Amino acid sequence: MDKPPGVLSAPGRGGQPCAIDLLHGRPELAGRESLRIVHRLDQDASGVLLYARTLQAQRHLVRQFADRKVEKVYYALVTGCVTSDGQIGLSLVYDRRHQRVRPSAVGEGKPSLTHYRVLQRLAGNTLVECRPLTGRLHQVRAHLAAIGHPLTVDPLYGGGQAVLLSNYKPDYRPPRRHPERPLISRLTLHAARIAFVHPTTGAYLTIESPLPKDFRATIRQLGRLV
Repeated sequence: MDKPPGVLSAPGRGGQPCAIDLLHGRPELAGRESLRIVHRLDQDASGVLLYARTLQAQRHLVRQFADRKVEKVYYALVTGCVTSDGQIGLSLVYDRRHQRVRPSAVGEGKPSLTHYRVLQRLAGNTLVECRPLTGRLHQVRAHLAAIGHPLTVDPLYGGGQAVLLSNYKPDYRPPRRHPERPLISRLTLHAARIAFVHPTTGAYLTIESPLPKDFRATIRQLGRLV
């Protein structure tokens, strides 16, 4: 499915909206058995999310993820100017106290690898394409922060709370009737594409998700200021 930001990948506490509930609201899935989780996206991220209808399909897809046969492509808006393409191979360990991951010392943590390339340089920021070859918790977020370019909006890993045009446009004039509205105020990470082998037909499938409106608007506005 194309998950909107603010929606959980799996049922959680407090009755927060869940992507599975949204899917079960569709006529073609109404009355079917529960969908099975294959992988997850952070709640405030958007983009392609994959579920299975049967246990057999779930096992087949999870095995593809474990064997690194699934292609995953993310778009990330990050702070600063990323000068060149590259890769990040830092191992990651989970910090229970702060509920986040961090680069680990040699011999600790889980091996992790992310390839990235520059798509567009914007005012004070860069749009990059990330291809995580491993699937660790918060991998893209932690890796980008480790090289000094956290997601533009990501308080947990060193990014900001929101993107305000006034922070980038010198001649910005604030609205008279209401406070300035942020261009985007959620995680600036989007799962743009996923490719895998269909568990039943064996066909190689590529599923894509276009950038949401808030993400597109932010790129457009910041691109005008370069």
